[in-house]
Amino acid sequence: MNREQLFSIANDWFQNQGWKPFPFQTQTWTAFLQGKNGLLNAPTGSGKTYALWLPIVLNYIKNNPDYKTKHTPGLKAIWITPLRSLSVEIKQAAERVVNDLGTKMTVGIRSGDTSASERAKQKGKMPDLLVTTPESLQLLLATKGYDKIFGNCTAIVIDEWHELLGTKRGVQTELALSRLKSIAPNMRIWGISATIGNLQQAQEVLLGVDSEAYRNSVLIKAQIHKKIKVISIIPDKMETYPWRGHMGLHLIDEVAKIVKASKTTLIFTNVRSACEIWFQRLLEKYPEFAGEMAMHHGSIDRETRLWVENAIRNEELKVVVCTSSLDLGVDFAPVETIIQVGGPKGVARFLQRAGRSGHQPGKESVIYFLATHAIELIEASALKKAVENSVIEDRVPYLNSWDVLVQYLNTLAVSDGFIPDEIFQEVKGTFCYQAMTEENWNWVLNFITNGSQSLQAYDEYKKVEIEEDGRFKINSRLIAMHHRMQIGTIVGDAVLNVKFMSGGYIGTIEEWFVSKLKPGDTFIFAGKQLELFRIRNMQVLVRKADPKKKSKVVSWMGGRMALSAQMSELLRQELYRANTDDLSPELKALQPLFARQRKESIVPRDDQFLIETFKTREGYHAIFDPFEGRFVHEALASLLAYRISLLLPISFSLAYNDYGFELLSDQEIDMQNVLDNNLFSTEYVHHDLQKSLNATEMARRKFRDIAVIAGLVFTGFPGKMVKTKHLQSGSQLLFEVFRDYEPDNLLFQQAYRETFEHQLEEGRLIMALERINNQEIIWKQCLKPTPFSFPLITDRLREKLSSETLAERIKKMTASYMK
Repeated sequence: MNREQLFSIANDWFQNQGWKPFPFQTQTWTAFLQGKNGLLNAPTGSGKTYALWLPIVLNYIKNNPDYKTKHTPGLKAIWITPLRSLSVEIKQAAERVVNDLGTKMTVGIRSGDTSASERAKQKGKMPDLLVTTPESLQLLLATKGYDKIFGNCTAIVIDEWHELLGTKRGVQTELALSRLKSIAPNMRIWGISATIGNLQQAQEVLLGVDSEAYRNSVLIKAQIHKKIKVISIIPDKMETYPWRGHMGLHLIDEVAKIVKASKTTLIFTNVRSACEIWFQRLLEKYPEFAGEMAMHHGSIDRETRLWVENAIRNEELKVVVCTSSLDLGVDFAPVETIIQVGGPKGVARFLQRAGRSGHQPGKESVIYFLATHAIELIEASALKKAVENSVIEDRVPYLNSWDVLVQYLNTLAVSDGFIPDEIFQEVKGTFCYQAMTEENWNWVLNFITNGSQSLQAYDEYKKVEIEEDGRFKINSRLIAMHHRMQIGTIVGDAVLNVKFMSGGYIGTIEEWFVSKLKPGDTFIFAGKQLELFRIRNMQVLVRKADPKKKSKVVSWMGGRMALSAQMSELLRQELYRANTDDLSPELKALQPLFARQRKESIVPRDDQFLIETFKTREGYHAIFDPFEGRFVHEALASLLAYRISLLLPISFSLAYNDYGFELLSDQEIDMQNVLDNNLFSTEYVHHDLQKSLNATEMARRKFRDIAVIAGLVFTGFPGKMVKTKHLQSGSQLLFEVFRDYEPDNLLFQQAYRETFEHQLEEGRLIMALERINNQEIIWKQCLKPTPFSFPLITDRLREKLSSETLAERIKKMTASYMK
């Protein structure tokens, strides 16, 4: 069958659905059928899935002319999705194509949710088209005879590649692809990516540096301009002294109005605890939403999440309060409106969420931005500009993730074993390990066979044996079982299942939260008020609580996101615009706040950097406003405090948020001395950071994750997980052994490197210092806190006071400052 005939099959199928293919879809079909690899960049809800399922099936038809009567079973294509929740929908899309075109191809899912019986069935007979996750793909590589499973595979598609890039799951995928290229020579590699800045690099990471696959590849961009309408919810009365902590609940009536006027609304919060609170408050104030409102986040049980997703599709729900669990690819055509509560901290995330509404080609997306405090309105204004000018973040790929490499080599050793020289060439061809030396490689091989030089005396670290033919293999069944159970790179706090005593699973919560509760305490989770009965075998047994009892809302550790570099830049530009006549509606609404700020201090221009100092009964405050995001400010605050302490004996307590940081002391800082001594210098930053922060403590925490991924510590069996504190102490012991006896250990060095590169964002920190050095530093000695410094002061109070008393206290403070 020639390409014309194949295209006619595809076009007829599209016509039967009442659709017309987009140019990017036909371009992808052409490139795929020519045997090319590639990266497809298209906005959410534009038909990316059919751009690749169709050519995969057409290619099968081309190679099997009698496909309607004969069928050769075996794996023909793999579709990788970062989220298990998307797999059902991707499977349905594939089934629609294979059934309508009359092929006898089968479609299956393999993920953490796949039952043991289904897996056993797949072991005997793989589906033709498999939808799976990066972790489950690694588990297949840990299967004996995996080369026969994948040998005839013609395609692998990595969906939502922008979500995997810049994570260790992305590195895991790179390694799997490096192996599959060798064992499945006819396999085409395709990535699908929505919002991302560094597309060219994303393609290189996917296909391998300077590889044959990269040379024979295309980058296809969908020329579809997605119309996005951003509307800020501007309160009638603007707070002159903004404070964080009220989650925007003072605008709940505005939200209810939008919900009532719209068919279906998704309310996005940034963290799960805010999701729980918004759901609760909406239900309390608007009981008429009961039955039409649901909640969706990653810790609620799967059955409930699936029910919610289907109910949105079938238009049975009016409003869903959710987190990033609904950010990606799930297709919700009926959603009319999106409300984003609080700054999303990144442009890509905002666009992704906006794309959930009008999730059909040609439809306009409508997103409302609800600022939880006044200064967040500047973020809203900046996001509007970003949407207009299509400014999107880069995703920075990982380099030299030795922990993921150790895990991968153990995976290959568990299945059929591996010959080091073969695998070295494959690994070296990936983006992540392009700079790996033979010395690094030999260190890793020594590590998996002997447990590195400082652990040679302990047999449990000698996992891999070298066979007579030079093959590296794991022969111990116990080690192999432990390894299979721990494959993956997502390391979080230990989670416990929450169940009713009468039976019935509700979801999962983190160990650190439960450890603070005692039997009889009540908490709100998954929209229910629950009372803790007891904790047994990693299960939290609960019963329904008395609704009159005061309850805590569940919170999670992974809650704090920081502003991306692009978002920070946009925010600063918007702030500087406050000094011009070119004001957006948001900046106009903030005029009372800016007027108050100018009365006490200034609103900085683009060539100015503002420092404010004042005294309260807490002590002497120095506030700095780089507008660079929480992580950079955490590092900057420590760096500056350390450098000042070298000039004079002084101690500080530090506070930081996304806009700035504060140094608080019981003695006055000689700010002129700070400026005269050029304490914002970029020289010796790395050295000073190591000294100022407890870098060792941060690296120790980072090392726990590295130790888990590299298999140095075992996390436990299902239902009998090792407690977090035991994992922590086990990994800490290893950290200290390496620090004292083997400082050149690659995993030990990686912990420090990741702390500086990923947690403290050292590169961004240096760029921020360079910018400050080129600005005029304006030091304002204020008599009282200014609107810009107020959020930092109230942040510290929030940790001491309950929300009610905090609100009262802030009311009094605001009244006194307004005098």
